[in-house]
Amino acid sequence: MKDKPISDELRELLWRRPLSEAEQLRSGDRPETRAELEREARLNAALEQLPTAQVPSNFTARVLQAIDMEEARPATRGWRWALPRWVPRLAVTAAVMAVSAVSWRHYEVVQQRTALARSVAAVTANAPLPGVEAWKNFDAIKRMGQAQRADDELLALMQ
Repeated sequence: MKDKPISDELRELLWRRPLSEAEQLRSGDRPETRAELEREARLNAALEQLPTAQVPSNFTARVLQAIDMEEARPATRGWRWALPRWVPRLAVTAAVMAVSAVSWRHYEVVQQRTALARSVAAVTANAPLPGVEAWKNFDAIKRMGQAQRADDELLALMQ
């Protein structure tokens, strides 16, 4: 009780019994504290004049039974009530994951294209272009790489 203000200690005493003159002098010279204690004393006097409420004889048993019933009730209310609370959270999470996946894929594609462009630039910078002679015989060179198929009419005439 050392760390409580004096007015709080006096208020708690006033709840139990009227204050003695020595206790009233403890409130000090502060008029707001004295006024507060006087209001508290008038309130306590008014509350004492009220009739006591009639309580059933089994009041304690009913209160304890209500507490037991509250504790016995299951803590979860089921998925039917919890689902609407989670739907917005799941939707936002799915949207964030979808945007993240699309962004990551776009980043990967850009990285591949950049690497391809760098390799093409490195090859073209180091390798000289073929001369004009290669372009003159391009059709013949192109045909050399193709597989020749047999001419059925020519084979038939030869037999």
